[in-house]
Amino acid sequence: MALSMERQQANFIGFGEAGQAFAEGMDASFGAYDRKTDTAAMRDAKLDDYRRIGATAFLSLGDAVRSTDLILSLVTADQALAVAHATAAAIAPGTLFCDMNSVAPDTKREAAQAIEAAGGRYVDVAVMAPVHPKKRTVPLLVSGPHAEAGLVALGGVGFSSITLQPGGVGAASSIKMIRSVMVKGIEALTAECLLAATRAGVRDEVVASLDASWPGADWARRGDYNLDRMMVHGLRRAEEMEEVVKTLDGLGTGSAMTRGTVERQRAIGRLGLGEIGSLDAKIAAILGDAQEKAA
Repeated sequence: MALSMERQQANFIGFGEAGQAFAEGMDASFGAYDRKTDTAAMRDAKLDDYRRIGATAFLSLGDAVRSTDLILSLVTADQALAVAHATAAAIAPGTLFCDMNSVAPDTKREAAQAIEAAGGRYVDVAVMAPVHPKKRTVPLLVSGPHAEAGLVALGGVGFSSITLQPGGVGAASSIKMIRSVMVKGIEALTAECLLAATRAGVRDEVVASLDASWPGADWARRGDYNLDRMMVHGLRRAEEMEEVVKTLDGLGTGSAMTRGTVERQRAIGRLGLGEIGSLDAKIAAILGDAQEKAA
């Protein structure tokens, strides 16, 4: 694959599910760097991702940072701050750094300090829905002193549902993090309820009772979707919810329920089950693997 130092309209740092969803079909010129290309065993597969989506390949973060005026950071939560510090070492004055990672407001404020000290312009971006199927139509919130510039730049590369959130860095991410208490928490509660109901042999009765209490909720359908999200993305969700714990503890409001969400998301994610068809099959796989691992 030919590597290029031509200037791009946007470069992605991190090119996993979110980066690829946002890049697919993008009219603007764009490139990507992902740390998986640093590892020989993973490099070819990641280069294939670049080729398939049409991204210019960069084999170092520094090259990717220096060849654009718009950086879209989309890495795992545990790497977001490290990436900001590494980017600051190469960033040109005036470059926009759109931090689209699911991390706590304090994490974003620390990242902003590093980027701003180096002369870059930091934008707090919160991605407010799953990237599939919406892709670049997914709702985004942007905040911070350079939010308006970020809104214009993101719109220029094809994002179409961007809202300016008043406030400094951390305002947008606060909404994302606190919302996740409910969204990911309901997923964890759904799993806990349905697994227990199945083991007790009363799942149909429990679901019927829930549906009677919340007309139109369709808890079997919702449970199927929530289990799917946890089975496929549980480990990543657990990392995000660790950041939510930091958010809540920083606010002093308590995080007991969210700490439980972290545990349940991580436990199901660690099973490595991936996508499985029906609700019955999902529950059987989770309970079966759990039994085997406990034995």
